[in-house]
Amino acid sequence: MEGCKIVIENATVVNEGERFQASLSIENGRIREIKKSPHKEDPNGLLLLPGIIDSHVHMREPGLTHKATMESETRAAARGGVTTVLDMPNVVPQTTTLQLLQERYALAEHRCHVNYGFYLGATNDNIEEIKRLDPSSCPGVKLFMGSSTGGMLVDREEQLRQIFRFSPTLIMTHCEDTARINMNMMAVRKQQDDPDVRFHPVIRDHEACYQSTALAVRLAREEGARLHVAHITTEQELDLFKANDDKITAEACVPHLLFTDSDYERLGTRIKCNPAVKTQADRDALRRALTDGRIRTIATDHAPHLLSEKQGGCCKAMSGMPMVQFSLPAMLSLVEEGVLSVERLVELMCHNPARLYKIKERGFIREGYYADLTLVCRKPWTVTRDCIESLCGWSPLEGRTFDWQVEKTWVNGMLVWDGTSVSHQPMGQRVIFRP
Repeated sequence: MEGCKIVIENATVVNEGERFQASLSIENGRIREIKKSPHKEDPNGLLLLPGIIDSHVHMREPGLTHKATMESETRAAARGGVTTVLDMPNVVPQTTTLQLLQERYALAEHRCHVNYGFYLGATNDNIEEIKRLDPSSCPGVKLFMGSSTGGMLVDREEQLRQIFRFSPTLIMTHCEDTARINMNMMAVRKQQDDPDVRFHPVIRDHEACYQSTALAVRLAREEGARLHVAHITTEQELDLFKANDDKITAEACVPHLLFTDSDYERLGTRIKCNPAVKTQADRDALRRALTDGRIRTIATDHAPHLLSEKQGGCCKAMSGMPMVQFSLPAMLSLVEEGVLSVERLVELMCHNPARLYKIKERGFIREGYYADLTLVCRKPWTVTRDCIESLCGWSPLEGRTFDWQVEKTWVNGMLVWDGTSVSHQPMGQRVIFRP
C-alpha cells in the first residue's frame, strides 16, 4: 500500500483554530495536498480532526500482559480516534535504563496499531542514565514524586533536584505527597482495615496533591527545567500555573473531567485512580481551566486492570481505569455541554501534545505531515461491553450514551478503523521527537 494515493473529499476540517471545507490527498503516508473548497459544512455533522495524541497511557507490556498488551490497547486507541500514544515506564522490568528503553521500542515494532513513544522512568539512582538520554528518542522523563510502587518513588529533595537540574528533556511528574497519604491511610484504617472506596479522596486528599505539585513547580523554576504535571485534580493546584506558560505546564485527564466523588456510590472502585477523583468544585475548576490557558493537554492515564483486580476498597482494589478508546467521544460530550469548543479540544488533544513533546510532523493537518486523521460524526451511541477493545474487557463508561462517535481513523495514511473493525495489520510507527 506504500505510495498509494488516497483522497478524502469535501471534509469539514478542524485544525489550528479554524473550521473549513477541504479535500485532502494522501500519498506515502503523508498529506500531499490540502485543497480548500467553498462547499458548505457537511449536514451530517462529519468533522475531520488531526489524530488524537494521548500522551499518558499504560499499555502494560512487558510483564503485565494478563491485563493489557501493546496490540490490544493500540487497537482500542485506533477505534477511539487516537493515532499516537506515549506509554509509561512502570512495566516489568521498569523502563529505567537506556537499554531497557531501546528494548521496549524493539518490542513495539509491528505490534502497535497506532504510533508510539516510551518515557524513561526516573529513580533515586539513575541520574547518569537520564543525563545520557537522547531527547529525540523519548517524550520525556517520568518522575513519580509520590504514589508509586517498587523502585520508582523519588521523594527526597536532593535526588529530585538532580533530576530537575540535569534532565535533557521534559519532566512529567506524578505529584502526591506520600508521607501525607500514609498518615491519612493510618487514620482511616483505624475504622476499617480496607476502607470503602469513598475514602479514597480522603486518603489521597487535596493537600497531598498540592504539597507535591508546589514542590515540583518550585524545583522546576529554580533549576530552569521543563515540567509537565500529570493529572491535576484540585482547584488549588491550578493556582500554581500561569496561563500559556511554555515552561511549566499542566495536564488534565479524562476521568477527572467526567467524574466526581459522588460517583463512587454508583461506580465504586471502577473509578478508583491515583490521584483520586475529587469534588464537583474541583471538576468544575478543571473544566474552566481547559479554556483559560492553565491546562495545556488532555490525556487519559489509560490504566487497564482486570475487574478481579478492582475488587476491594482503598487498600486492595488496584487504581486505574481503561479510557483511551472513549476519550474523544467523552470530550466531545463536553463540547456539546458548552465547556469548550471543538477547536479548543483539537488544541488540547492534538496540537498542544505535539508542541509540548516536540513530536515531529504529527498533531496537525498540514501538507507534508503524516496523515494521522480522525473522522467523527454526530450519531448517538451507547457504550456496551461488546464494543470494548481493551483486553481487560470493561469500562466505567458502560451504559453511557454519547452524541459523537469515531467514524474512521487513519494512521500514517492507512485506514486502521473503518467504522466496523480495526485493521489486522498494525500500522503504527515509532514517533520521533525534535531535540
